[in-house]
Amino acid sequence: MPWISIIVALASAVGIYFLPEYHFWFLAILLLNLLVSLVFSKRYSPGALTICRLLVGALFIFSSFTKGVDPLGTKYKMLDYLAAYGMTWLNGAALVLAMLMILAEFIVGICLLTKVYPRLAVLGATLLMLFFTITTLFDALYDLVPDCGCFGTAIKMSNWQTFYKNLVIDAVLIPLIMNNKQLKNNLDKGVQLLIACAFALAFLGFEIYNYRHLPVIDFMNWKVGKQLTVETQESSKVFLTYRNKATGETKEYLSPDYPWSDSVWMSQWEFVDQRIEGGSNYLGFNAMDEEGNDITESILTTENLLMFTSHDLSKVKEKEWEKVREITAVAEEHGLTVIWVVANEPGYVKQLQERFDFFYEVYYADELEIKPIVRSNPGLIWLDNGLVKDKWSSVDFSKALKVL
Repeated sequence: MPWISIIVALASAVGIYFLPEYHFWFLAILLLNLLVSLVFSKRYSPGALTICRLLVGALFIFSSFTKGVDPLGTKYKMLDYLAAYGMTWLNGAALVLAMLMILAEFIVGICLLTKVYPRLAVLGATLLMLFFTITTLFDALYDLVPDCGCFGTAIKMSNWQTFYKNLVIDAVLIPLIMNNKQLKNNLDKGVQLLIACAFALAFLGFEIYNYRHLPVIDFMNWKVGKQLTVETQESSKVFLTYRNKATGETKEYLSPDYPWSDSVWMSQWEFVDQRIEGGSNYLGFNAMDEEGNDITESILTTENLLMFTSHDLSKVKEKEWEKVREITAVAEEHGLTVIWVVANEPGYVKQLQERFDFFYEVYYADELEIKPIVRSNPGLIWLDNGLVKDKWSSVDFSKALKVL
């Protein structure tokens, strides 16, 4: 029976791909397998327990890697959850919370895989999965956050798929919980601590590097080397959902037909989601000029275009503006076109344009449409007729100067 439960769990993991919505019978199978793993947990042989330990450990490592490679993306998802649960007072700590959660997930995974502090690792996995399972159940039932970001931007899953996935993991984890005393490591505890700390420090450094620079593996549409194309609004439509900060009311708009240039409206409403109809390869990006004209196609059909991006210009530092000035001057000397795509309202942009004479050719897009382009504020991307030639975080603007 234990091996049957493991096989069912693995088969269910494959089946999840084909079942993005609620399915009573599939959910019943998962819950039944959960019950079977609990009832027969004491019958698991050492070999079966090893398989369970390796499966859970590998899954935790994969999940933490896909998020750790893009900690800013995980921060943005953390902000979505804090807003959904009325905990916006924690927004300032979102990045730290995100990085610590990812690190905890990685440490649990690596300890399970290497059998370092295995009993503590099982306890950690239990607490994490209890939290994840409950959270994703509410997501599946009430659609609080459209995408949990469990695998960063590497794998997109619906809320029901995410909940199904957690039930599969729970079924494999339960035998480890019930047979926790059998999990032992003969290495000295000091050696185990050293191994765990070494892995933790290495992964924390990995997270910090990806935060300061750019993801070492880019899972987003705007990755270097990709040829971007435009699908017109006739074949693809982007719908943006906004939420009133005071009342919680939500409204959906067909982009770009929403009052993005109204500073009062923008201060009262916040972007929460987008959906795309038609054109599965659509970028989910619409850039507009000050009059509201869509200039997305122009951006993706211009030769040697340097595009600075910022989802919040108020957070751009003075030293970053100096680098922008240098890059703009060098780019113009070499015949490159320089533009900005920002999420701030035009009134604020005009104030900055009066202050910085090199800050011109500014276009507008929504905050969540800008963030996936370059995981930096500000960021810089080099396009050539839609081909992404390179991109840089603000920390690496000096490298951009050398390339240009």
